[in-house]
Amino acid sequence: MAGMPEEIPQPSVVVSIGEILWDVFPDSERLGGAPFNFAVHARRLGHTVIFVSAVGEDPRGHRARDRAARLGLPAEFIQVLPGVPTGAVSVTTDSAGQPSFTIHRPAAYDGLRLDAAALERIAGSRPSWIYFGTLIQSDPRARRQVADLIHALPSARRFYDVNLRTGCYTPGLVRELLALADVVKLNHDEAREFPELEDFSAVAITRGADGCQVRIDGDRAECPGYPVTVADTVGAGDAFAAAFLHGLDQGWSAARTGDFANRLGALVASQPGALPDWSLDQI
Repeated sequence: MAGMPEEIPQPSVVVSIGEILWDVFPDSERLGGAPFNFAVHARRLGHTVIFVSAVGEDPRGHRARDRAARLGLPAEFIQVLPGVPTGAVSVTTDSAGQPSFTIHRPAAYDGLRLDAAALERIAGSRPSWIYFGTLIQSDPRARRQVADLIHALPSARRFYDVNLRTGCYTPGLVRELLALADVVKLNHDEAREFPELEDFSAVAITRGADGCQVRIDGDRAECPGYPVTVADTVGAGDAFAAAFLHGLDQGWSAARTGDFANRLGALVASQPGALPDWSLDQI
């Protein structure tokens, strides 16, 4: 009706499944992992987030669960597994802030197990979205757990953040995961390797400082980036993914969604670490 205020959709319930790990820098350790970073940013954007992963029964694992709780992610589905180490990645950055990673496996997140009761509890929250990536699914055991979760949430839209790491994927695996997805986010190098992107309901291709390309159904946009002084780019893509999902969830246009995601990605890149504090006013 004319004159009525625009109805703003309430943020949805989002399930994020995948790795939680410590990014080990030369001078510090910071909690991360793409699905974990995504989960924190999605929660800050107002979503109810169920994060599913596993840590070891070790000091890093106890610190990870405590830190997750302080960041607003309940530890109910962050399992503690004896006999395996909490995930860790050695991170170095070049002069432009671009990171390189050495991923240490095996890691506890590879041993994640979801029984029928856990799947039922997650499904009972009626999630609208399930987010997954590639790294955890390079282990066949974990891939089966993700598949079981997807099967338990038939009405949830499937968001695949490709996020490839050297030595932790095969082209066949990526194509298998693409076939499961409704929405995909990937960078320009990944898009050149896997260009078949027309069948998805929404696609975002990130291009670093040059912004992104976004398609939402038939709506397309080229969204320029925001110039910032880069502290490091660790986690900037995960923040972008959370903002992209948020725009989709709110029913925004491709241009508005891409611009919002660029803003949050640039803000995170301008500060050290994957999870700096930020506010909507800053975006």
